[in-house]
Amino acid sequence: MFLLIVDFNFVIFQRSGCGEGFLYSVCEQMNLLEKDYFGLTYEDHPNSRTWLDLEKRVTKFVKNEPWKFNFGVKFYPPDPAQLQEDITRYQLCLQIRNDILMGKLPCSFVTHALLGSYLVQSEVGDFDPEEHGNRAYLKEFRFAPNQGPELEEKVMELHKTHKGQTPAEAELHYVENAKKLAMYGVDLHPAKDSEGVDIMLGVCSSGLLVYRDRQYNNYCFIIFYRLRINRFAWPKILKISYKRHNFYVKIRPGEFEQYESTIGFKLANHRAAKKLWKACVEHHTFFRLMTPEPLQKTGLFPRFGSKFRYSGRTHYETKKSLIERPAPQFERSLSGRRLTSRSMDGEPPPSSVLLASDAGGGYSMDNLLLVECTLLMKSMRYPNDTQCLILQIIFLKWTALMRNNWKKKERQLKRRQK
Repeated sequence: MFLLIVDFNFVIFQRSGCGEGFLYSVCEQMNLLEKDYFGLTYEDHPNSRTWLDLEKRVTKFVKNEPWKFNFGVKFYPPDPAQLQEDITRYQLCLQIRNDILMGKLPCSFVTHALLGSYLVQSEVGDFDPEEHGNRAYLKEFRFAPNQGPELEEKVMELHKTHKGQTPAEAELHYVENAKKLAMYGVDLHPAKDSEGVDIMLGVCSSGLLVYRDRQYNNYCFIIFYRLRINRFAWPKILKISYKRHNFYVKIRPGEFEQYESTIGFKLANHRAAKKLWKACVEHHTFFRLMTPEPLQKTGLFPRFGSKFRYSGRTHYETKKSLIERPAPQFERSLSGRRLTSRSMDGEPPPSSVLLASDAGGGYSMDNLLLVECTLLMKSMRYPNDTQCLILQIIFLKWTALMRNNWKKKERQLKRRQK
């Protein structure tokens, strides 16, 4: 069995379960029904995170304990207004905010101010001259990686214009403006072109994008920016493949072309090439197909190459699946001032999920310790740093007890076998 700690609540998950069951348990705890847009990442190598394969057992990908996963948006909806529930749109807001703070979603000064004003409207409500007379009420908000007084003044000025907007309306305006950004929903992969020049390959809902970093010298300062140099829309792509550390894209012939063309890119290694290929397969299936392609049965002769196929619901199926329940009530915290208490409100990367395993399959741990931890969590709704440290100590003690129980049972089993 697994004990999941999600948003300071406990969830039970089977040790032999696959990634899909794990993700659904997390989404159930977060009260999310539109779960197809989300996923879980884990650190397979230093500074490299990979999406958890939902069709395979979790134990295949992570070995060391405690296991740590990050919950986030995997497929960014091209039209967030079509999301059926406000709670899903709220999670998308949190993901976009984290992308901005991490520098993954570059914005201009004006866009930072506009998006920040919607965040403030969603959490604080209408501007009150008596309570919000100066920008001191914005000190706990984070709108940009390098936030200054000038930006906060602009946010306060725009906040005054949003009078009467409900939190749901403010979040809708937030995502509607964020979707217009050039890097919205783009999953970047470093690569090299045929001439050995460093580029970035981006996978998104519309296709495969090629970027190159440039710099502009204005004598006084240097500006670095990312320029899109090519775009391959999904309808234009005939085939994507990889071989060793090379990634290939076969393109349909243009209006004045007679033959198909193949463009190759070089990635760091075979693992990086396969990771990019899987991202392309998943995005193409999710956004372009009505239903996933069925797995081909193995014939008389074995097939070479990867058999990976996206098997979840597509974007089309998700939109057609109507949700019939009252709008769920949930607490908003877009400011980041409750970083230690909310699941997706922390410093990027997004929400973390810690797992500890009970290899014996039962609950032989010290029950008093578990009750103590549960009561402590319920008694402090928004724990401070000291209280979080206490929780971490209790969790580590509980993990040590679990490991000791497992070793005892292993020794007992060996004695019986003798």
